[in-house]
Amino acid sequence: MGPAVTVPARCRVPRSFEGGRWPPRPRVSSGFYKAHGLGNDYLVFEGGDDLARDAPSWTATPENVERVCDPHRGVGADGVVVLDSGSPRVHAGRISVSLRMFNPDGGEFERSGNGLRVLASYLLKRHPGIEIIDAVIAGSRVRMRVHGSRAGTFDISVDMGTALTGAAAIDAAPELLAGAQPPFVMAGPQGEPLHVVPVSVGNPHLVVLAEPSAMTCSEAVLRPLGTFLSSHPSIRHGTNVQLARAVDGRAEACIWERGVGRTSASGTSSCAVAVALVLAGHLAPGTILVEMPGGRMQVTVDESYGVQLRGPVVSVLSGTLEPGLLATFVHDS
Repeated sequence: MGPAVTVPARCRVPRSFEGGRWPPRPRVSSGFYKAHGLGNDYLVFEGGDDLARDAPSWTATPENVERVCDPHRGVGADGVVVLDSGSPRVHAGRISVSLRMFNPDGGEFERSGNGLRVLASYLLKRHPGIEIIDAVIAGSRVRMRVHGSRAGTFDISVDMGTALTGAAAIDAAPELLAGAQPPFVMAGPQGEPLHVVPVSVGNPHLVVLAEPSAMTCSEAVLRPLGTFLSSHPSIRHGTNVQLARAVDGRAEACIWERGVGRTSASGTSSCAVAVALVLAGHLAPGTILVEMPGGRMQVTVDESYGVQLRGPVVSVLSGTLEPGLLATFVHDS
């Protein structure tokens, strides 16, 4: 299980929206931007009270978000980012914004590393020359940096803050996890023992540590594991799930996201996997390459479990929702 690890008491992430106390759903423009990080794609819309009242718009209700993310009846995406249209402030290569994020099942959530980086690429297209983006999301402040761009591919990093581990990191009942330190043990879908590391990097993750020789990302393995753990009754608000291992100094992982299902890649999941493998003693702190089915992310974990995520974002398209789709949306009551 690796050497003993002491997690600093200051490893805390704000939980301002604990219990689902989210603000009312925002009014959103019909124009959108789409990009992806290793196949994990997000739609960016502008929203807020500053939208022109006579412009086509919709409200980001759960039903409407689910419809716009539908790959056949909507635009298709792994999530939606709504930028507060009245928030951007630009000065000397820096921009400050506020935003909200929604899963394709319509639920609002705390943050996405890829969603943040997709937003950064959108802001860079609107404000060429910016290098630093300070964002407020779910009561937390996050800083992004633009390292470069070429032919629609952007190199962007996110300072994800300091990770938290233990049952509190995922709002789990303390009795769910056996053991005094990570990796903990819990019962799997068939009652089998799982070695797990719960991690929060602003949103919850439960990393399942696999034996290097036995790990498989097949649907037969990942679906029952992800379905069972992501909606476990002892985890208050659900959690993202990763199956991970350390191989030759790097990390390998496959991902089941809360409210999404299997995804090819995930920024926050990459961070959680890197932190978990460091906490378990399988990797040393430093810059870790995390390989997922969609590609590779670079995660830096320092000695105090501060986390930085870096990788590519590829722009896909910009467009406008047509009246045919808008007519199917649920309107404000």
